[in-house]
Amino acid sequence: MNDPSFFSLFVLPWLIKIGFAGVIAVAGYYLTKVIVQILDKIMTRASIDAMLRKFALSIAKSLLLLFVAIATLSQLGLNTTSLVALVGAAGIAVGLALKDSLGNFASGVMLLIFRPFTVGHFIEGGGTMGTVTEIGIHTRLLTADGREVIVPNGALYNSQITNFSTQPTRRVEITVGIDYEDNIAEAKQIIEKVLAEESRILPDPAPVVLVGSLAESGIDLIVRAWVERADFLMVQSDLQEQIKSTFDEAGITIPYPQLVLHQTGTKSQAA
Repeated sequence: MNDPSFFSLFVLPWLIKIGFAGVIAVAGYYLTKVIVQILDKIMTRASIDAMLRKFALSIAKSLLLLFVAIATLSQLGLNTTSLVALVGAAGIAVGLALKDSLGNFASGVMLLIFRPFTVGHFIEGGGTMGTVTEIGIHTRLLTADGREVIVPNGALYNSQITNFSTQPTRRVEITVGIDYEDNIAEAKQIIEKVLAEESRILPDPAPVVLVGSLAESGIDLIVRAWVERADFLMVQSDLQEQIKSTFDEAGITIPYPQLVLHQTGTKSQAA
């Protein structure tokens, strides 16, 4: 047992391997912490969502620690080929099981990179319309009637997204019908007067009243006016009310579909 050749041939090499493995493990652990901190600072400066940042950092930390573990076991002389194959197979299985979640995560990353919208924007996408309250693994929308809707990022990213909050102004467009017996010029003058009296309508671009179509029930006039984004809904509602009231005072009829039945004469027969 005290033979120096036994120590130098068997014990010392293992001690050296264990020492190097310990150095790799400790150094790898602290290097992982440093790398994760650097990634955290980079993503924070890029204004990446906190939930998404935390999820990405946890994945990066796990992968780095896995690499350190494999390097440590390899230094001890263990065959890590089978371990790498096992980890790869497990990764494939987990990836297939979490296919939808990973797809939503990837779509969330793309949404944060290209930024078609941010928190606070009012959007329509994925079959839902509402104000964005959170962008993470899923996107949370608060609808106008106070409902919170959680939309998968995959469905949102792969659909048409309409953002109502990027531009400071919006165009109000109203279709108003008049009877064929009414005077078009008089109706247009009445609408133009209503538009001129509405202080919330912007002068540039100037509002317009156009003849849209000669419909089955009447003549359709198209009213277009630009307003501040915050005034859109109220101006749209108020204009329709004001136009209807003014038309009633002027005797201009707003037509509605009617069904007219003509009955031909019939001969009654005695039973």
